[in-house]
Amino acid sequence: MIQTILWDVDETLLNFGAAQRAALNTLFSEFALGLCTDAMAARYDAINHVFWQRLEQNEITKQQVLTGRFEQFFSEYGIDPSVSVPFNDRYQLCLGDTIVYRDDCLQLLGFLKGKVKQYVVSNGTVIAQTKKLERSGIGRLMDGVFLSERLGVEKPNPAFFDQVFDVIGPIDRRDVMIVGDSLTSDMQGGMNAGIVTCWYNPGGKPVPQAYRIDYDVRHLTEILPVLGFSQEDL
Repeated sequence: MIQTILWDVDETLLNFGAAQRAALNTLFSEFALGLCTDAMAARYDAINHVFWQRLEQNEITKQQVLTGRFEQFFSEYGIDPSVSVPFNDRYQLCLGDTIVYRDDCLQLLGFLKGKVKQYVVSNGTVIAQTKKLERSGIGRLMDGVFLSERLGVEKPNPAFFDQVFDVIGPIDRRDVMIVGDSLTSDMQGGMNAGIVTCWYNPGGKPVPQAYRIDYDVRHLTEILPVLGFSQEDL
C-alpha cells in the first residue's frame, strides 16, 4: 500500500506553460524587448527543455541552465545576451505570479493530507518554487519540500532521493510513489530510487519501453484507487 507520495510541481500540480508564457510577456515589456510572439515563446520553450535535459544528465550546472538558455534565445533573436542575468533573476520571481492548477489538484492534495505523507520533489529554483508553493496553497498541504538547489543534486540522480529518504526516515521504498510528468526526471528518478512510478500523462502519449511505468494516468485523481480510495470519495 502506498503510504508516501513524492510530487513533482511543474506541469504536474501546476501548469508551468501558462506561468512561463505570462512571465515572458511581462519581462519583455519590463525590459523593453518588444513583443514576445508565440513563435518566440515556443522556441524558448524548446531551448529551455534541452538545457534542463543536459542538467539531468550532469553535463552542465544549474547556473549554466538559468543563464545559458536565455543567452542562446536572445542571441537567436538579435537581443543583447548580456541582459540574460538580470532577466533570469526577475524571471524566477515572475514564474510564481501566475498560478494555474492541474486537474483541481488542490482539492486532491487536501483530501490526501493526513491520509498519506506528501512531499514536493522539484528541480525548480528555490526562489521560483517557494513563491509558487506559497501562493498556490500547495506548500501548506505538504509534509515537506525537497528542492534540488538545496540538496545540491538534481532528479533523476539517486543521490537526490537518498537525501530525501535520509530526512523522512526509515521507510520501505516499495510504499513510496513518485507522481510526475517528466520521463527523464521523474520516472527515471523513481526507477533509480527503487520506488513506484506514476506518470502523469494527460496527453495519452505511448509509454516508451525504456522506462518502468507502474501507473500511467491521464488525470491526477486516477491515483486515488492506487491509494485505496475511489474518485467519489473526493
